Amino acid sequence: MNTLRRWVLLLVVVEAIVLAAAVTGGVIGLTQLGEARMRVVDQIDPELIEQRELETSLLEQETGLRGFLLSGRVDFLTPYQEGRTQQQQSVADMRRLGAVEGTPAGADLDLVLAKAVEWQATAERMVGAPTDQTLVETGKAQFDAVRAALDSQRANLTAEREANRQTLLRSAILLTVVFAVAVALLVILFVLLALGFHRRVARPVFSLANEIRAATSDISRAIPPGDGPQELKQLAEDVEALRKRLVAETDELQRSNSDLEQFAYVASHDLQEPLRKVISFCQLLQRRYQGRLDERGEQYIAFAVDGSRRMQVLINDLLAFSRVGRGTGEFADVDMGEVVRTAIGNLEQTGADITVSELPPVRGEESLLTTMMQNLIGNAVKFRGEEPAHIEITAEPGDGEWTFSVSDNGIGIDPEYADRIFVIFQRLHPRAAYPGTGIGLAMARKIVEHHGGRIWLDTSATNGRTTFRFTLPVGEKKP
Repeated sequence: MNTLRRWVLLLVVVEAIVLAAAVTGGVIGLTQLGEARMRVVDQIDPELIEQRELETSLLEQETGLRGFLLSGRVDFLTPYQEGRTQQQQSVADMRRLGAVEGTPAGADLDLVLAKAVEWQATAERMVGAPTDQTLVETGKAQFDAVRAALDSQRANLTAEREANRQTLLRSAILLTVVFAVAVALLVILFVLLALGFHRRVARPVFSLANEIRAATSDISRAIPPGDGPQELKQLAEDVEALRKRLVAETDELQRSNSDLEQFAYVASHDLQEPLRKVISFCQLLQRRYQGRLDERGEQYIAFAVDGSRRMQVLINDLLAFSRVGRGTGEFADVDMGEVVRTAIGNLEQTGADITVSELPPVRGEESLLTTMMQNLIGNAVKFRGEEPAHIEITAEPGDGEWTFSVSDNGIGIDPEYADRIFVIFQRLHPRAAYPGTGIGLAMARKIVEHHGGRIWLDTSATNGRTTFRFTLPVGEKKP
């Protein structure tokens, strides 16, 4: 099965094989290299040194014996005696280094010692009879045999050292070759896997990404399953299912918008007209029968007029709420200072002290932002306390946005209602105490979110003031 798991498994297996081969070759090469080096440095070279010491000790013995024979002086035998002592030390050292019985080095040493013992036996007789020419000739022949054994021993040790040096060289070459082959195999493997990954994984991923981008621009465009790994095919199927669901939900949303537009038309015509008639006829009744009805009758007519007018205001507010984000103009740079001034001017005489700091330009639709600020300022004026209302409007820069604050010294809002106040028709106070439709803050939230911002009640304020904060995208500052 063509899956990403299979590709990963293949990559792991092949890399494991190459790595195991490289490690095995490296271990073999390092082992041979270490053994050859130890053999040369720790055994053969010291054996050659001791072999020369042994040869020197025998030559000193022969030299001392010859001096004694020529001069007849006993003191010339001192080198002979010292040579015998040095010979014993050199033999012991060579035995310690490995020239023992059963080894080629041991056989060579035994041969040298055997020839040396024969010569030394003759030499002892020569010391007792220095004028015996026959012993002299025999001793000379025997020492020549010692020299030959020493030469053979030295030649064998030199040959063994050269053989181990060749092994050392071959091991170094083997390590170099193993490393080079491993690197070459890894490079080739990487290239092959990269090509295979690009062909079987990356290319289908890029193709799927392009199809998704195209579907983002045109949601009606179907996303093909592709020919990549099974996981990518499954991903393409999931994205296609999501696209179909989005298409269905978009169609449903369009139907809902159509129903909403129809409702707006009905609210603006079919509902408004009967309300206007009810209000008109109630006012006619009020004027025609003024003074002829009892107090309760006039009160009923007043209730009918007031209820109809409140219904008319509610319908107008609902219409305005439903139209936010639909059929509005394009965003442009808007001077928030001018927006606030317009909003204050649209409100009736507030009797409030409003402090406005220097406000920056933002990206948005001026009419909607004016409505939003008008609702926030009007809300602060409506819910004033016993003290004169004081409203403060400020702005602070952020990352690609401005954070605005509208703060007042009104009656305040309990933090537990921080989210509820932005829900349409939600009221925290009875209508008799604070009139309104319960749409103002909900509309402010919808306008801010339409501009890509956020609005919230700052519950961290500890100065007894009610503070609303909202964010808007940064606009271009006019020169």
